[in-house]
Amino acid sequence: MRYSLNCKCTLTGIACLLLGILVRPALANAPDLPKPPNVLLLVADDLGYAELGCQGNAVVKTPQIDAFSREAVRCTQAYVTAPNCSPSRAGFLTGRIPLRFGYEFNPIGARNEDPQTGLPNKQQTIAEYLHDAGYTTGLVGKWHLGGAADFHPQRHGFDEFFGFLHEGHYFVPSPWNETTTWIRRKGLPQGKQGRYEVSPQLIYSSHMGHDEPDYDANNPVLREGQPVVEEAYFTDAITREATSFIERYQTSPWFLYVAYNAVHSPLQAKNDTLALFKDEDDIHRRIFLAMLYDLDRSVGQILQTLEKTGQSENTLVVFFSDNGGPTKETTASNLPLRDGKGSMYEGGIRVPFLIRWPGQVEGGSVSDSIISTLDLFPAITGMIGNKSQVELDGINIASVIRNPELASDRTLYWRQGKRAALRQGRWKIVAPNGHNSEDKWQLFDLQDDPSEQNDLSTSQDHHKMMKGLLRKWETLNQEMAEPLF
Repeated sequence: MRYSLNCKCTLTGIACLLLGILVRPALANAPDLPKPPNVLLLVADDLGYAELGCQGNAVVKTPQIDAFSREAVRCTQAYVTAPNCSPSRAGFLTGRIPLRFGYEFNPIGARNEDPQTGLPNKQQTIAEYLHDAGYTTGLVGKWHLGGAADFHPQRHGFDEFFGFLHEGHYFVPSPWNETTTWIRRKGLPQGKQGRYEVSPQLIYSSHMGHDEPDYDANNPVLREGQPVVEEAYFTDAITREATSFIERYQTSPWFLYVAYNAVHSPLQAKNDTLALFKDEDDIHRRIFLAMLYDLDRSVGQILQTLEKTGQSENTLVVFFSDNGGPTKETTASNLPLRDGKGSMYEGGIRVPFLIRWPGQVEGGSVSDSIISTLDLFPAITGMIGNKSQVELDGINIASVIRNPELASDRTLYWRQGKRAALRQGRWKIVAPNGHNSEDKWQLFDLQDDPSEQNDLSTSQDHHKMMKGLLRKWETLNQEMAEPLF
C-alpha cells in the first residue's frame, strides 16, 4: 500500500496516516467475537408445584408457560434452598446454602427495615459477578433481601432496579380500582365467621384467623432508589419494565432477574381477567386463577420480546417458583407433594422448574435429575469462565441435566428454626418440629413415595440408613453460621 505525501502535511497528518497503515490490516483480520449469552431469570412467588398446565393441571390456564415448557427442559425434581421467600432468594442469587452466612429466616413487615437484616454485602450475587464481567444487570419486581440502605439491590450488583423491597405489595394503589380483592381479617362484622362481602370487589375472610399483613406500609414502589406512583396492575408493570430492558440492551450482554410478586398474597385480580374464570364458583380460587393467568401472559410477552429482538438463541432462560404454594392462604396446589410453603416436606421446597439454554440442554424434554437452584450460579461461572469470589455449593445445572448420574446421590441440606431436612439420592429425612433428637426425624423413600406418606424411620430394615443420614445432616449443620437475625 503506497501513499504520496506533499510538503503541506503536518506531523499530525503523518501520524494519522501511519496509524491507518498499521491498524487497518489488523482490524480487517480481527474476528467478530460472539456476544456472550444473556441470562433471564423468571421467578414466580409462592407458585404451587401443581399450578401449571405443563405440570399436569388441566384446570388452570397457563398457555404461555406451557408453550415455553415444550421448548425447555422441565425438571421434575428441582429444589430451592428454603421453604419461604427471602432465604430461597439468598440461596439462588449467591449460589450458596444461605445458612453458610447465617441467612436462615424470612423477614416480614417492619423487620425488613432493620439495619442488620438483609443479604450481607460481602456475599457475591450473580448480578455482581456478571456486572464485573461486563454485563448490564437489572432487577424488576420483588427484592426481599433487606430494606435498609446497605442492602439495596444496586449495592448488590444491579445496575437498574424497579420494584419494592419488602415481602409483598398490593397490585394496584388504593383504592384498588378495577380489581377484585380478597383480604384476610382476624374478625368480621357482626361476629360472623368465614367470608364477608364488603362489596362485589372486596371480600374479607377470617379463615386464617389473622389480618392481611401491612404490605404497603413504608414499602413504596421504587425506580432505582426513588419512590414512584405506579398505576398499572403490578404484573403488567413488571412486563413493561422487563421488555423495555431487553429492548434497550439487545446489542450487549445482559442479566435480568424478573421477580414477580404473583401469585403471592394479597390476592388481587383485574376484573377483566377475573371474568375469564366465571365458571369457577369459589371467588377465592377464581382470584388466584386470574392472577396466575396474568403472570402467564406476562411471561409470554417477555419471551416474545426476546424472539422479536432476535435474542432467543443467545439467552439462558429459567422459570421457577421461589418456594411451594401456601394452600390455605391462596388455594395453591402442590400435589402430589406433601404440605406447602413453610414446610420441609416436598411441597415446601420442591418447585416447578423450566430451563431453556440453546446449545447446552436439549429442549422439549423432561429431566428427573435432582437439581437445586444453587446450580444456576455454577452454570453461569462455567459460561463466563471467571471464578466466583467464594466456593459455590451447586453443580453446573447443564452438566446435571445432561448427566443425571452426577447428581444421583447428591446431598441437599435444609434448616429453618426447628424444621430441618436432608435429601441424599432417593432418601430424605425430615424433622417437621425439632431436630435435636433422633425420634423427631422421619425417613422417606422419595423414589417410591414422593408424597412422603410412609415414614420408615422406625423400620429395622432402614435403621442403618437413618443413622447415616442423621450423621450427614449433623456434619453439614456444624458448617453453618449462626443466624444473622
